[in-house]
Amino acid sequence: MLNLPNAITVVRALLIPAIAGLLVVRDHHSALVLFLLCAVGDLLDGWLARRLDQRSRFGAIADPLADKLTMLTVALLLAWQGLLPWWFAALVVLRDATIVAGAVAYHFTVERVEMAPTRLSKLNTALEFVLLAAVLAQAAGWFSAPAALHAAVLLTTATIVASGAHYVVSWSVKARRARSATIGRR
Repeated sequence: MLNLPNAITVVRALLIPAIAGLLVVRDHHSALVLFLLCAVGDLLDGWLARRLDQRSRFGAIADPLADKLTMLTVALLLAWQGLLPWWFAALVVLRDATIVAGAVAYHFTVERVEMAPTRLSKLNTALEFVLLAAVLAQAAGWFSAPAALHAAVLLTTATIVASGAHYVVSWSVKARRARSATIGRR
């Protein structure tokens, strides 16, 4: 469990309260810098885990959890500040809560969950990071492009809905197959 990719994931998780604190005091510039460090850390820990063959169950769970907690924190605080629509932040929360609830239910009613993000989910995560970074950058005064941000919100919303629905459908199918296999062995 103690390896470089997992250490980077833990550092990313520890940065979440700092990002939240900076957002509460509206230091968008510093929050953006830490947020971007988390994004780079996310790419780096995944690459290192594969490159060094240091994948672990801890990393498979902690890495997406750190991503989700970072994005949830930033999305909710940006919505609280009126920089992001509330409905968007609520959708982010709903998707992630649905995925976590589904994973827990699957784990306890069917079999152990193997955390493996889909390509659609990876796309969604990338778009969420880019969107949140762009909102932070605009709030920090780095640029102003409200029309582009609106389009990015709509595109990211589509991936949130599609990836959430994809998880629900694919895990439901997988659960049915596992139950059918269990019944067939009796």
